[in-house]
Amino acid sequence: MDKHFKFTNSVVGLPLFFVLFLWFVYWLEIRYGFDFDTNGILPRTASGLQGIIFSPFIHSDINHLYNNSIPLMALLAALRFFYAKQSFYVITFGILFSGILTWIIGRESYHIGASGLIYVLVSFIFFKGLLTKYYRLIALSLTVIVLYGGMLWYVFPEVDNTISWEGHLAGLVTGFLLSLIYKAPEYKKVIKYDWEQPDFDPLEDKFMQRFDENGNFVNLPIAEEAEDPESRSSYYTTSFPVNYEISVNEKNESKPES
Repeated sequence: MDKHFKFTNSVVGLPLFFVLFLWFVYWLEIRYGFDFDTNGILPRTASGLQGIIFSPFIHSDINHLYNNSIPLMALLAALRFFYAKQSFYVITFGILFSGILTWIIGRESYHIGASGLIYVLVSFIFFKGLLTKYYRLIALSLTVIVLYGGMLWYVFPEVDNTISWEGHLAGLVTGFLLSLIYKAPEYKKVIKYDWEQPDFDPLEDKFMQRFDENGNFVNLPIAEEAEDPESRSSYYTTSFPVNYEISVNEKNESKPES
């Protein structure tokens, strides 16, 4: 397994706890007759600001809750496993920023449900994988877009008036912005060779100079060193006087024969 990815109990515990909490809130609503819909986002009203925090935990019926539960389980587990350091920031600020944007652009109706958070997760995982250029995360991005790419249609108005397309669009935009804000330096490729440097110039590289424009191997021309006439002159001349003395070796003189 890749050293960057470490399985912990939170990979299962986080999505399980989150989804169970959604079902608990819905159980409270039907068990005691509460109407939590009015705690959702009501755009451009002071009372609707509470929905920025509460709306992801409120659902209109069991089908609405069920349809959000399965994607949340899968996406939260993927987020926690592949982006452990960024996961809590993405969830927290994803809820806040998508809720604020929904409050700004939404229709005059109560917007509820965790679908906005789902769009945050899909958007973040998809774009972050492409930005990191790490092959496993790119594969995850492609998997997410294959499984949930059809959700893209529901960010446009008039597709289905019963859903909050504004919340979906807000989640999509928020996820993209978070993918730009939160870096993942642990997945940055380690530079091993000079040619991987961003300022690498092949014309200055000694190895690349051994190839011509057609890719053929060639020998570099032998560089001839320019001879400095002054240095040559100084090698043979000197300003000090030199006196030579000639001595005769007496041992080499011939001796008379006896």
